[in-house]
Amino acid sequence: MNTEAVAVPAREEPASARAYRALERMIVTLELPPGSVATEGSLIARLGLGRTPVREAIQRLAWEGLLDVRPRAGLAVAPLHASDWVKVVDARRGAELVLARSAARFVTLEAARHFRDAALMMQKAVITGNVIAFLEADKSLDNAMAKAAENAFAARLAAPLQTHSRRFWFRYQADTGLAEAANGHLAVIKSVTEGDCDGAEEAMAQLMDLLRANALSAERG
Repeated sequence: MNTEAVAVPAREEPASARAYRALERMIVTLELPPGSVATEGSLIARLGLGRTPVREAIQRLAWEGLLDVRPRAGLAVAPLHASDWVKVVDARRGAELVLARSAARFVTLEAARHFRDAALMMQKAVITGNVIAFLEADKSLDNAMAKAAENAFAARLAAPLQTHSRRFWFRYQADTGLAEAANGHLAVIKSVTEGDCDGAEEAMAQLMDLLRANALSAERG
C-alpha cells in the first residue's frame, strides 16, 4: 500500500496554519507515535518554522486533546486505545448529521466544486492505494462541509472529533477499508452537491454507522 505523502500547496496559509496542518498529519499518521513525548524545540526543528506558529499549533492540538502539554516534561502525544474509537464516533455523529443536512441546503456552485475536488481526490487515492492522499481528501471534505453548512457551532464541535477519528481509522482500518470508506464519503458528497437534504443526512448516518462498525471491530481486536 502506497503511503507516500502528497504535497499540498500552502503558500497562502499563515505559518501557524501550516504548522498545525503538519503536526496534525504527523499525529494522525502516527509519525508522532501515540504516547510518545516530544519537545517544542524538536518540533520546531522538524517543521522548519518559527517558535510562535509552532507554539500556536501546539496549543490548538492540546485543546483538541491530541497533545498533552507537560511543563518541563515535554509534549505527550495522546494515547490510542481501540475502545475510545466508538466514543469518538458516537460524539461526532450528531454534529455530522447537522452539517450534512445544512450543507445540502446551502450548497453553492463554488462549494460544490470543492466537494467534487474532494471526491476526485478520494477516487484517485483508492485507485493508487494511497492512504495519505485519502486522508488529505477526507480533510478537504471536512473543510468543505464546514464552510458550506454555515453552522460554525457544529463545525467547531466536529473538527477535533474528525481528527481523532482519522487517527483511529489510520491505525486500525487503513489496510483493509480504503474503498469502503471512500464509497461512504462519495455518497455524502453526491447528496450534498445535489441539494438533497434528506439524502445527505441519510448518507452521513450510513457513513457514521460504517465507522462505528469499524470501531467495534477494532475494539474486539
